[in-house]
Amino acid sequence: MMHLAELNIAKLRFTEGDLRAAEFFENLARVNGLAERMSGFVWRLKDEGSDNATSFRINDDPMVISNLSVWENVESLEKFVFQTVHTGFYRKREAWFEKPAAPHFVMWWVEEGHRPDLKEAAERLAHLVEHGPSDFAFDWAQVPAAQLWREARCA
Repeated sequence: MMHLAELNIAKLRFTEGDLRAAEFFENLARVNGLAERMSGFVWRLKDEGSDNATSFRINDDPMVISNLSVWENVESLEKFVFQTVHTGFYRKREAWFEKPAAPHFVMWWVEEGHRPDLKEAAERLAHLVEHGPSDFAFDWAQVPAAQLWREARCA
């Protein structure tokens, strides 16, 4: 059985502790906790000390944070992203993060039980950036079942 892995990276506009980013950081545990309670959630990368992944580095830039998780299927991830409190934070992303110049989100299929690390995830994202979507690395547009994404994009 295959599960869906996803990586989402973002470059913070402000450091943790800056009041302009307070809403994001103050709700990180809430949103991550909701993800973990969602039907179809399998796993997410987290630092046991902070219970989030903001301490992990995908590159040399300390302002770039990442979210790496595994879901049973596309529909489960899509429901979390577009039909929960996460949606409100997603809509506010430009207040906290720089607008990305290149793709910052990638999905790929993994064997059930596999837990990808940031090296694997970074390779998938680099492949998407360099070669475009494929079975190796893709985004919402390549997933026919991703109807909520299409609706949100058109809204």
